Amino acid sequence: MSKTRTLLATAITLAMVLSPSIGPAAWADDTGKTTACSPKTNGGTTAPADGGAKESRSLCAVENELSQLREELNAQRAILDAQQARIAELEAQLHISTAEPAIPVSGLTADSAAISVVSQPVGGIVQPIPVQSGGSAENQKRSPLSFKLGPAEFTPGAWADLTGIFRSTDIGSGTSTNFGSIPYNNTLPQAALSEFRFTAQTSRLSMRVDIPAGESTHVTGYVESDFNGFQPPNAYISTNSSTFRLRLYWADIRRGKWEFLGGQSWSLLTPNRSGLSPLPTDVFTSYRLDTSYLAGLTFLRQAGFRVVYHPTDWWALGASLENPQQYVPSSVVFPGASGFFASQFDNGSGATNAGSATSNPAIPNLHPDVIVKTAFDWKPRGRAFHLEVAGLIRSFKDFNNLVTPNATDSVTSGSGAVNLNFEMFKGFRLIANTFYGEGGGRYIGGLGPDLVVKPNGALSAVHSASGVGGFEWQVTPRLLFDSYYSGAYFARNFALLASTATPTPECNGVSGFTCIGFGFPGSANTNNRTIQEGTFGFTQTLLGSSEHGRLQFITQSSYVVRSPWSVAPRSPKNAHTFVEYVDLRYVLP
Repeated sequence: MSKTRTLLATAITLAMVLSPSIGPAAWADDTGKTTACSPKTNGGTTAPADGGAKESRSLCAVENELSQLREELNAQRAILDAQQARIAELEAQLHISTAEPAIPVSGLTADSAAISVVSQPVGGIVQPIPVQSGGSAENQKRSPLSFKLGPAEFTPGAWADLTGIFRSTDIGSGTSTNFGSIPYNNTLPQAALSEFRFTAQTSRLSMRVDIPAGESTHVTGYVESDFNGFQPPNAYISTNSSTFRLRLYWADIRRGKWEFLGGQSWSLLTPNRSGLSPLPTDVFTSYRLDTSYLAGLTFLRQAGFRVVYHPTDWWALGASLENPQQYVPSSVVFPGASGFFASQFDNGSGATNAGSATSNPAIPNLHPDVIVKTAFDWKPRGRAFHLEVAGLIRSFKDFNNLVTPNATDSVTSGSGAVNLNFEMFKGFRLIANTFYGEGGGRYIGGLGPDLVVKPNGALSAVHSASGVGGFEWQVTPRLLFDSYYSGAYFARNFALLASTATPTPECNGVSGFTCIGFGFPGSANTNNRTIQEGTFGFTQTLLGSSEHGRLQFITQSSYVVRSPWSVAPRSPKNAHTFVEYVDLRYVLP
């Protein structure tokens, strides 16, 4: 419709409203005679019935056009009314408030380690909040504790724990089970004693911040801490002075399809439940209470920088540079002078800070660990399905004083992982995580070495593998039951070194030689070939709601077996222990 036509129609309409004496179907010609227009069969008018004057016929033509405009306007109004009714119906179904739109969270959601962070849609799939986080699948609203300062929305979180820990043998570890140090039956008195303690160390605090920064940019910050830090010597004598420590502290920027994260987060190699999100509920560490998680789980929390690209809402590609740490436990035997090579690797002593007075100063890492990962999230037949493939590249370097002239030696190794979880039916999920490669022992809970040093000072990476399989079943909205079987394997890697000692030593049946490396015949029973664990437990929500927080009763029962590469005559073939956790937890809403 032209602008002139529109203006003319508007002027005529105003004239009819302001001049009620002039009807829409009668016009006065220049002689003052009123002439009626003939009606059309489909509404509207034609030329004057009596032939009329030329001006009257012109005015009747205008009236015809105006009538058509009225009909078009009424039709458009009916369509608009229907659309508004449909929108209102959808809003009522989805509980969307048009006055306060939901905050975008960069496709991220909120671990059993996160604190009451609301789940967000990822890849079109609404991920459930673990019950330990004080939420459930039906709770998709923002936390009632959230508050705003300017454009930033802050969501505090916390839980208070009282945990009872029992182990059938005296491993000597705290809230986390040291799987690699389970005593053998002939290790006394540890094997003859059990251990029990109450602790509140696993209580946790967190804060999440969401800041919209434009139409396609969103910033998310997250910090999380608990009380499992280093303990003073008298920690359990009088005041139980558990040490506050940093778990996670990162910032994530999402701009369009790109996402950038920097800080201390769960390693990108840690299995995800959903996408490549760094938020703890989207990372798989199981729902159990042991802060060593599962024997065989690949995980780390460390500083790094990552980039993630989201080609679609169900596919993500990521790469990260993360803090390296070449790790060789004290059970590995090195060639050369005592302590020379050992001082160039982390032996798990904890004295890895620069300037340490011990024999284990800051570790001379070559470059950051490189991790790449891709994840797919589908929903076949309405059931959530997550699949991911990851790769790890690490390099190691040492100074070799066994060659002339002295030189440095380096080696690069690689590992891979394939992980999935699948919702077989509503509330029941199958879990399968796998990892295999060389030089990745530190990523399997530090249960085995990354590498060994050969007789000539050259480096050789140790092959390793691990896996986790199990299920998680949300039996009712207040009861979660889960069970897992997991394990880790470390291949032997050793060599013969000529010896002048007397009496003449023997290595692997060859006299005059000693063995160096890992897993050789006659090696210490701390050279673990496999570590396996079966665990199950449940989480029962006793009281509360998404508005008032939740009181939960959580249990874990585990049986762990570790088997060495070499067993001395008349010695136990393996070490084993039974572990029980019982926990009462209050989680903020």
